[in-house]
Amino acid sequence: MIFARNPHRGNFRPATSGLKFALVASFVLTATAPLAACGPTIFEDASALSVVGDPPPPPPKPKVVQEKPKRVVVEENRIKINEKIEFDFNKATIRPESDGLMTEIISVIKENPHIKKIAIEGHTSSEGSDKYNLKLSDKRAKAVMEYLVKKGGLPKEMFSAKGFGESKPLSDESTEEGKENNRRVEFNIVEQDVTRKRVAIDPESGEKTVIEEKTKTEDAGGPPPPPPAPAK
Repeated sequence: MIFARNPHRGNFRPATSGLKFALVASFVLTATAPLAACGPTIFEDASALSVVGDPPPPPPKPKVVQEKPKRVVVEENRIKINEKIEFDFNKATIRPESDGLMTEIISVIKENPHIKKIAIEGHTSSEGSDKYNLKLSDKRAKAVMEYLVKKGGLPKEMFSAKGFGESKPLSDESTEEGKENNRRVEFNIVEQDVTRKRVAIDPESGEKTVIEEKTKTEDAGGPPPPPPAPAK
């Protein structure tokens, strides 16, 4: 024990305050020492890390589905067919591989009730005599009409069928491709319902209101004549 002298009384007393201060200081140093070890740990290493194995492949790209062009399209004054109706060689018999196309033509006509009358035209290349080609193209046009009526259930009075032989070529026949392009069947709309509307437009909102609507059966006029064939 440590004694301290009191200068006023001349005696000694235990130096308790100094001891308490020493004990407190010792406790603080002891308590804070472990805390210093809890700081961040830093590793120093200049060596490179190597990755073993191949990286995972990238995710597959989404498939883009391209819609196939339609084989049968209704235009302003014709039904355009983007595939040929196939016939037996030198005959007016429609081949079985064209059944799907013919079914699609029937469906398109039924889905467009505004079409009232269609002129079916048969055309050939210039191979063969004019008389023979005219007769063959006429038979093929009538065979198509018969198919639409008998197998498609469409009214016969809706159609007319006629062959034009080689008189309306579309392409130069100096190549086989040109000749094949001229062998065709066309569907021209000659009569259809035309709907005309009178519309009022609100100047503020831009909203349209139909104030009059009339539907009238009119002559479609058919397609424009084909361009003249190149000189042979």
